[in-house]
Amino acid sequence: MTHGVLPSQALRGLIAAGGIAASPDVLDDQLQPASLDLRLGTVAYRVRASFLAGKGRRVQDRLDEFTMHKVNLTEGAVLEKNCVYVIPLAERLALPPGVTAVANAKSSSGRLDLLTRTITDGGIEFDRIPEGYAGPLYAEVCPRSFSVLVRAGQRLNQIRFRSGQAVLSDAELTSLHAADPLVTGEAVISEGLGFSVDLRPAKGTLVGYRAKPHTGVVDLDRIGHYPAQDFWEELHSTDGRIILDPGAFYILVSREAVTIPPDYAAEMAPYLAMVGEFRVHYAGFFDPGFGHAAAGGSGSRGVLEVRCHEAPFVLEHGQVVGRLVYERMSERPETLYGVGISSNYQGQGLKLAKQFRTRP
Repeated sequence: MTHGVLPSQALRGLIAAGGIAASPDVLDDQLQPASLDLRLGTVAYRVRASFLAGKGRRVQDRLDEFTMHKVNLTEGAVLEKNCVYVIPLAERLALPPGVTAVANAKSSSGRLDLLTRTITDGGIEFDRIPEGYAGPLYAEVCPRSFSVLVRAGQRLNQIRFRSGQAVLSDAELTSLHAADPLVTGEAVISEGLGFSVDLRPAKGTLVGYRAKPHTGVVDLDRIGHYPAQDFWEELHSTDGRIILDPGAFYILVSREAVTIPPDYAAEMAPYLAMVGEFRVHYAGFFDPGFGHAAAGGSGSRGVLEVRCHEAPFVLEHGQVVGRLVYERMSERPETLYGVGISSNYQGQGLKLAKQFRTRP
């Protein structure tokens, strides 16, 4: 098997070989160009605290230790803000030698400030699944800004499979950018492709949104249903700066428009903890074709999910806040992001999760 991120056609092969199994069976529309959407099971366990199973231990055993009560998701149930839930997923794995996996929240989960991480039996890290793992998958879900109504079968996180190591070095990334520009403007390349925050929009003064602290419930199935002003406060800037409040959650946008060529995938990663008291990285997979001309794009800006930590922090226009780590695909996907599939964020700018509408 060629080293790289496995495309959708390879994932079909894994399913056929039993490396990925599910009850009910995996659906075709769960397959993305370079990842697989994961589905919630029928029950959520409200737990006292977040946890990892730990080496040699099962998640179910830890649930017996930490569960406060169970919630039936079959007809839908509310997951309360700032509470932690562990939800068995419909999918399970039996990874072959040489294949590892990494999970991440889907874009809409991140934009809802819905902290979603994957845990496994014997796991010592969130979202990282070693080669040879055979067992169930669980989602740990903690709504941070809004209580949410969820149902069995909904998809809050996704998983990407890799054969070997295929991360591009800075030299390889520089060469790729020279051949197929990855970003508008100057490319800042250091352990990935750096990107900065846009606080001087070309039109108007709207630079982002801050989640309101006391809101109603968000039903994840209601697309374009909720007036944004009921859940979000608009952020405006006339001087290219904003002050982040500790504990607050923000939706901002990158200054640069980025592209992911068809033979590559990328993952958003934090830049450096030393650059400020905030985190930028809650949902981070970028599929082949994102913003690329081959998929009908002309560059797409990255939406930044930002949470400030212990102290107020001044964020300024053009400040580098994150990076994209590029990887080779093991082969080009049959379908690219934005071409023939439901791709909510191709060609995006500043954009809230799909449940909200910013116009009447």
